[in-house]
Amino acid sequence: MMRSVFKLPRKLVGQMAVGMLSRNMSTESPVPRMEDYFKGKRFVVTGSSAGMGEKITSRLLDLGAFIYAVEKDEYVGEDVPNVKRIQCDVSDWDTAYEKMLEIGPVHGLVNNAGVAVIEPFFDVTQFGWDNTLNVNGRAIVRVSQAVAKNMIDAGIKGSIVNISSTISTRAIPDHVTYCASKGAVNQITRTMAIELGKYGIRTNNVNPTVVLTRMGKIAWSDPVKSTPILNRIPLGRFAETNDIANAVIFMLSDYSAMINGTALVVDGGFLAG
Repeated sequence: MMRSVFKLPRKLVGQMAVGMLSRNMSTESPVPRMEDYFKGKRFVVTGSSAGMGEKITSRLLDLGAFIYAVEKDEYVGEDVPNVKRIQCDVSDWDTAYEKMLEIGPVHGLVNNAGVAVIEPFFDVTQFGWDNTLNVNGRAIVRVSQAVAKNMIDAGIKGSIVNISSTISTRAIPDHVTYCASKGAVNQITRTMAIELGKYGIRTNNVNPTVVLTRMGKIAWSDPVKSTPILNRIPLGRFAETNDIANAVIFMLSDYSAMINGTALVVDGGFLAG
């Protein structure tokens, strides 16, 4: 009898707790869609005039963002709403910093500008080495310094996405300089994540396999070169520019709010084997 008396309050307490939890859950605001995050926000995309950069820019515009499109050469196309073109050689130490600082506060940065000077180990040139490391590595540091400073001054907890590569960790022949530059990107990203994290700024990589941009199709059109790579990709194909844009958009958005200092590999399983 006494045991039944003591059981009753516990049961009632449990029912009350479940009831309160159910009421709280029913009144919670719905989780916002990832796409809604971008409306009215501002982003910088380097290397925005072609390939992955062009696709990333286009997708962000479709989501309602304003884009500062950074390009080395003067843009000769038609003006597009919600895009401001910034002509800038990101490998120029002083100019890159000054022009990025002039942009003012933004919510995100995509360090996409890159070059690939394909030279076998014994044929590496000083130009190939310096140009590749300056654009693919050093420019990320300099551009990000200015953008992050603007974010911090404005109290914006933004996101920086650096475009790296699967061959930052798995080398292939004739790409010693490119592999070195993308390995540097990985470490730059990790260091930025540690130092900028305290300001609420996240820094991550997106690491693609071969991407079928216009230049990518030309560079990998020879089956002798492409087949060994394709044979190691379980999905049996190279990446499209949309595959990379999807990953970048996720990393820029609040859906990746707890992801910092890591790499999102977009390779169809190339690194899994």
